[in-house]
Amino acid sequence: MPAGGRPTVRSRRLGAALKRYREAAKLDQQHAAEHIAGSKAKISRIETGQVSARPGDVRLMLELYGVEDRDVYRKLEQLARDSNKRGWWLDFPWVIKDEGFADFVTLETDATYIRTWQPLFIPGLLQTDDYMRTLISLDLTAHAAEAIDEAVAIRQTRRRVIEEAGARFAAVIWEPALTAPMPCQKTHREQLAHIHNVAQRQNVSIQVLPLSEWRAAHLSSHFVMFNFGPEAAPEAVAYDTTTSTVLLEEPEDVAKHARIFETLRSAALTPDQSLAFIRRSIKGMVESGKESE
Repeated sequence: MPAGGRPTVRSRRLGAALKRYREAAKLDQQHAAEHIAGSKAKISRIETGQVSARPGDVRLMLELYGVEDRDVYRKLEQLARDSNKRGWWLDFPWVIKDEGFADFVTLETDATYIRTWQPLFIPGLLQTDDYMRTLISLDLTAHAAEAIDEAVAIRQTRRRVIEEAGARFAAVIWEPALTAPMPCQKTHREQLAHIHNVAQRQNVSIQVLPLSEWRAAHLSSHFVMFNFGPEAAPEAVAYDTTTSTVLLEEPEDVAKHARIFETLRSAALTPDQSLAFIRRSIKGMVESGKESE
């Protein structure tokens, strides 16, 4: 049983991949069970993520299924090794309580390429500490100071995905999320300056969707897409509601969001134009602040 007594997002990803390769080979679960000297029930539990497959069993199954790509072997064997791996987020009680968010952070940590669309907020991986504290202060739920500090610490650690791990990151942000006045102009200005700085990293692409692109902006609410290897197509999509985090892993759902993201990218300003837009916005706030002094 995966850690925590429930299927983990890693064990589900591994099981789903093994099932796809088995079905492509037109073999049933009994064939796989006999090949690894296991039971049909074990194969079923592996494919649904209820148990973690051992790397050796993964290798045997891929051989049986006729998979020749060694990158697939390396990727899935590593996923098998990581299925029960303890993540840094388990040090934070708040994350453990929210299983959906814990799965989201797992995907984010494992990802090699993250794409996000945000029409209302600054994307989480780009948020400054003060911006996040401002958002939390607007929450109708009362938060203890310790809980707020924990939330900020989690966000700081999550930012390492693009700042240290080097995962590729692409964001399309609707103009109002960047320009609508915030309660504190200093927080607003520093948030835009942070985005401008991060956008100049080689692994980061930031694009602003102009306010006038109403049709594109309303194709979908916010979402985040994840890749876990060299593949061009994303492998999972996530979005949060006011009470939970929703994960989509079905290929049809993921492909639909990928098409929406490419439409948004085409309608948005180029990365260079977006940087210029952010600079103008910062300059406008600085000049406005001087006039009000």
